[in-house]
Amino acid sequence: MERNREQLAKIAPPPMAMLAEVTHRCPLACPYCSNPLELKAASQELTTEEWASVFQQAAELGVLHLHLSGGEPASRRDIVELIAAAEKADLYTNLITSGIGINEKRLDAMIDVGLKHIQLSIQGVDEKTADLVGGYKGGYKRKIQLAEWIGARSVPLTVNAVCHRTNMASIPDMIDLAIELGAGRLEIATVQFHGWAIENRSQLMPTREQVEATTQLVADARERLEGKLVIDYVPADYYATYPKACMGGWGRIGINVDPTGLVLPCHAAESIPSLNFENTRETSLHDIWYHSPSFNAFRGTDWMQEPCRSCERKTADFGGCRCQAMAIAGDATATDPACHKSPLKNRMIELAENAADTSEQLEFVYRGR
Repeated sequence: MERNREQLAKIAPPPMAMLAEVTHRCPLACPYCSNPLELKAASQELTTEEWASVFQQAAELGVLHLHLSGGEPASRRDIVELIAAAEKADLYTNLITSGIGINEKRLDAMIDVGLKHIQLSIQGVDEKTADLVGGYKGGYKRKIQLAEWIGARSVPLTVNAVCHRTNMASIPDMIDLAIELGAGRLEIATVQFHGWAIENRSQLMPTREQVEATTQLVADARERLEGKLVIDYVPADYYATYPKACMGGWGRIGINVDPTGLVLPCHAAESIPSLNFENTRETSLHDIWYHSPSFNAFRGTDWMQEPCRSCERKTADFGGCRCQAMAIAGDATATDPACHKSPLKNRMIELAENAADTSEQLEFVYRGR
């Protein structure tokens, strides 16, 4: 048994977290939604029992944190049962929600069966902006109401704010709003251009000046609010010097399961056409994590091309984002074009600057509409 564990450890450490996309259904239609352009139908979703089995397999594999996401996870009528199944598997459960579809009674039911944390997305600091970006009238009021209910129950709250060209100027107000709502953590995440965000690149791409100002603002706020509010920041990598260690490295820390049971190394991995992904309906999570070709495709460093192969940062950023390399270089094994060493870095910057260079207020292309 010990020998087997040693052999598996050479392949990869066990995953710490799992993102369970229990549905693609969502009342919002955010123009930066990272879900695929072709959404999975409700009729294809895993059943309550199938998800319960996945949660148990995840716990046995070593997963500690479960993030219930979507779409909007509250669109599932069995969301309380799913949380109960996760609690039974001894997983720390975080609900990633738009807040739509959760009333006080339902919130209490979820907390009673074991929900430990809630991550609430807010698309703007005022009703007009938030409802415009989310494509859902009345959404902002519901979010604020839910945050108040959460605060009254002393459940840890994270506010998630996706930032882009149209709202970067309001980041200081978003920080103030997160404090007002009693959040312990604020995630300021610059739009990642996958899924629907690609359709809205010209509407969403920040300018270099906005990115530099926001980066400095976040650094100052972190220092000023230390001990009061934790601020996570995902910068715009189109203007970066080095790429992000996407997912902490391919197949190293996290595992994603889509509504139909398809198991992915990252949220956008289906954009890489050369990879075939296995399904929990046919294969165990254990076998997928350790032995599937898709999870082993970009583990380690042997797959890397130059300049990644000889770079001193190759075990720090792991070559960056494979999906971004696919989208811009047309080759998932290429250096992430966000890196200054990539021969396509200038092309990436040009793409960003051209997209951001507009004085027009372009209309959003909303998800699924």
